[in-house]
Amino acid sequence: MTDVIILHGAWHQPAHYDDLAALLRSRDSSVEVPDLYELSLEDSTALVEDIVAGSTRPPLVLGHSFGGVTAGTVRGAAGLIFLTSWLLDVGESPAQLLEEVGPETGAGLVVVPDSDGKLHLDPADARKNLYGDVEESAAARAIELLRPEPPSIFGTTPTRVSWHDTPTIYIAGRDDHTIPGQLISRFAARCETSETWETSHSPYLSRAEAVADLVQRWRTSTN
Repeated sequence: MTDVIILHGAWHQPAHYDDLAALLRSRDSSVEVPDLYELSLEDSTALVEDIVAGSTRPPLVLGHSFGGVTAGTVRGAAGLIFLTSWLLDVGESPAQLLEEVGPETGAGLVVVPDSDGKLHLDPADARKNLYGDVEESAAARAIELLRPEPPSIFGTTPTRVSWHDTPTIYIAGRDDHTIPGQLISRFAARCETSETWETSHSPYLSRAEAVADLVQRWRTSTN
């Protein structure tokens, strides 16, 4: 039985969400945080749908940041929570959308390629833009857990989505500087409901209690 599936963002890993998962479990929710690292979108979707299929009742799927791309393709969920995340439609890719809206001052992350072509995040920039409102020790741990990503993630393109016919909510961060504001507004408008929180890009760390409250509220309303 799984009540909540948390999907991690790019450069992130399941361990980033340990505190949120523990908080939800303390509130009697069964939580899965699958590792999607270096999986194709199709394989990520299949992995999550296997968890959904193995549950005795439809779970909630919470996608943070790039995890929202996979969340938006998962069939059979009770509801989809997009937490400061990407939300793509069929045929869209992050690269295409970023090119469409153009550069936005103060938006985006500083990436540094290594000798293998993988992209690393600059630690100081990550501290500012990913974890700007996160307590120091938690932010330091989160930065240590970051891992490189291939440039190909920006070309990820869904061939099908599920968010059109699944209950959805979008949580935007007023101080989120990782996704251009035009795209945040577009993603939020795609959901049945949306909220804007006084947070940066990582409310799962800075406002874990509020995220857990949201999950509990949505578990009640969708079951």
